[in-house]
Amino acid sequence: MRIGFSLLNNWGIEDAQALVGLASRAEELGFDSVWVHDHVFNVGHVFDRIGGKPYYEPLTLLSFVAARTRRVRLGTSVLVLPYHNAIRLAKTAATLDVLSGGRLVMGVGVGLIEKEMQAMGSAFAERGVITDEAIAVMRALWTEEEPSFDGKHYRFGGMKFSPKPLQKPSIPVVIGGVSRAAIRRAARLGDGWQPLGLAPEALGQGIAALRAEARACGRDVSKIPISIAMSLATSRLGRHALGTEPAEILKNARAYASLGVETLVISANTGDPGEARSALEMVAREVLPAFPS
Repeated sequence: MRIGFSLLNNWGIEDAQALVGLASRAEELGFDSVWVHDHVFNVGHVFDRIGGKPYYEPLTLLSFVAARTRRVRLGTSVLVLPYHNAIRLAKTAATLDVLSGGRLVMGVGVGLIEKEMQAMGSAFAERGVITDEAIAVMRALWTEEEPSFDGKHYRFGGMKFSPKPLQKPSIPVVIGGVSRAAIRRAARLGDGWQPLGLAPEALGQGIAALRAEARACGRDVSKIPISIAMSLATSRLGRHALGTEPAEILKNARAYASLGVETLVISANTGDPGEARSALEMVAREVLPAFPS
């Protein structure tokens, strides 16, 4: 199992350079990947957590991180696709993949905050359909020499699109979410599935459902690797966590590894850069040695 770390762009840290430094240190310590998150407005649970403090745009931050690192994978956990124009996003993502040497992992989701989605000009009730179409649009642009598309929200053809991603056949698109709809989307369209905050037993049930859905779609389940995003915190109702003590964190990490999880993405859940750095160092010291790459 590979270990990733959240750069905490969603925790209101005032010093953006501290996030870049966290990424550089994660690479030095041997982490496999660093991850960023996506909201535009501080609303709902985001406002409850950080009020009016900064929530940094994910791909802009990853571009800066790409220039300061050489090996670590660059992940989104997750981009809310209905907030983005799929054609512009495909161009941005392909450019970042080329500049980073083929390191982008695009986690995507449908979104949950209706007020924010309305502000972005996207219909909340159609977010699943919009997401499916956006994935198809991006893959067409990334892989087809003469890309064309004829859908409900996007129609194009007769034009070149470049650059293509460095990764072939295209940038991996990992489906985020814990709902049955997210599992079905991962089985149909995903290059992976990444739920958030599931206990090992619940994740095992989700994996079983994913396998059943994949078989129904005629897909090889081995082509849909599992990752999971988890916090260094105490578990609460509806949200499992890794714990706060090294022994508990390691025990939980091993439980996920035993289920076949490919990547465990860890968040320190703090707006203090010093605490974030300490958490990163602790995970490197206590957890990484148990999962040599």
